[in-house]
Amino acid sequence: MKRLSALLLGAVLLLSLAACGGGEGAASSGAASSQAGDGSAAEEAVPFTLPVFLDFSLHPVLGANRANLTLSPLLYEGLFQVDGSFQAVPVLCERWSASEDLLTWTFTLRAGITFSNGEALTAQAAAAALELARTAGSRYAGRLADVAAVTASEDDPLTFTITLTRPNGSLPLLLDIPIALGEGDRPFGTGPYTLAGGGDGLALVRRDDWWQGTALPLEEIPLYEVSRSDELIYAFDAGSISLLEVDLMATNTLGYGGNYQTWDYATTDLVYLGFNARSGPCQDPQVRQAIARAVDRTPLVQTTYASHAVASPLPVHPDSPLYDQGAADRLSYAPEELAGHLAELGLEGATLTLLVNSENEAKASAADLIAYQLESAGLAVQVERLPFEDFTAALAAGTFDLYLGETVLTADFDLAPLLSSAGSLNYGGWTASAADALLSVLHAAPEEEKPRAAADLFAYLEQQTPIAPLLFKNGSVLTQWGRVSGLDPIRGNVFCHLENWTVS
Repeated sequence: MKRLSALLLGAVLLLSLAACGGGEGAASSGAASSQAGDGSAAEEAVPFTLPVFLDFSLHPVLGANRANLTLSPLLYEGLFQVDGSFQAVPVLCERWSASEDLLTWTFTLRAGITFSNGEALTAQAAAAALELARTAGSRYAGRLADVAAVTASEDDPLTFTITLTRPNGSLPLLLDIPIALGEGDRPFGTGPYTLAGGGDGLALVRRDDWWQGTALPLEEIPLYEVSRSDELIYAFDAGSISLLEVDLMATNTLGYGGNYQTWDYATTDLVYLGFNARSGPCQDPQVRQAIARAVDRTPLVQTTYASHAVASPLPVHPDSPLYDQGAADRLSYAPEELAGHLAELGLEGATLTLLVNSENEAKASAADLIAYQLESAGLAVQVERLPFEDFTAALAAGTFDLYLGETVLTADFDLAPLLSSAGSLNYGGWTASAADALLSVLHAAPEEEKPRAAADLFAYLEQQTPIAPLLFKNGSVLTQWGRVSGLDPIRGNVFCHLENWTVS
């Protein structure tokens, strides 16, 4: 009962967090107004304003500040953009092709595109930007680990090649990397806006020479300088900042007050239940299967993640073309598979240890709920909450039966780090040569063959259950209530389809 009480309390706290924005109440448009004693008119409304941390880099590849990176799509563009269905849409790239072995890809840029300083976008500039993205200090180094070289053509100033060390049939999905000119803190980009002014007058100003030429609702976007996270909260609550991009379920999530709207978008951030496949009861795939089917994902999404997530029994997002509804249905909630077979599974009287990072309240509450669900099916579970360093040390040492894990997958849903025999995230120690082969086939398959390859992999994973995928977290955009409509945010670009926004 103590665990259930703590679980319910955690759920209430999380729901309270979600309810603080987007709910009914006194409308607040973010307008700054004052009423003089003589009844003079209210002051002019605050313009649509975004935050910036000037003490941190604005470089879209080398920078790390979240608020600054949110600005990137207004200043920079990629060869491709990954849409809400996890498909690559060409932006700076006009056409592309791959060799038969899918190790060499050729890309040709659109003609007539310039950076905001007037310099032409060339294959040489794009290749240099991608080479920079491969370096150790880049946010994109991991996803480009299979790139051996990026080479500009000597014959065509708009064509370059990418050579891989491992075949990839979905390379364009990894190339939504912003193309910037140079390595400085404020490099030039090809996007619709450019930085102008300085000090208190810094702003994003619409480019008249932007190659897309699409009409946009904002000619200028003032930037509000902040230097600390608490300043960001106060400025947003006061209406001085009009929009923020946040992960409402992250560790040490900031609390926001006032009256705001929330716009969620799909991500590749997977939360899953891992098993110790080296020792203990979870060595048995039938035990893993039974436990996986005894977890009800719906209350996890609705309660512990306050509906800022989408349930998924497969390790790909439900919006992805790789998602197999038939396989998902076969993995649906069925606690009787565990409850009715405890003895024959060797679980009668056993107590399993479930590890979770104590520093993330959403995950800690989710672990309590999972333990409660498994106990309702007759399996005793002890939740062990550990600080992050101790949590990762316990995973490395294998001192667990179950653990609640989280990882951000690439847009092509490459599962090798998580599931392959040599995967860096394979903490459970599950190995299977057949799985390694199926993972390689899926990674190398051309786009038209990927759904079939994914179905074959999922059929094998259904038998073995090395992990139990639970949900994919959503990213969130917060806007002052009533200030903006028409938002259609996507992963990596909360300003997607900015031309359709209405800003008051």
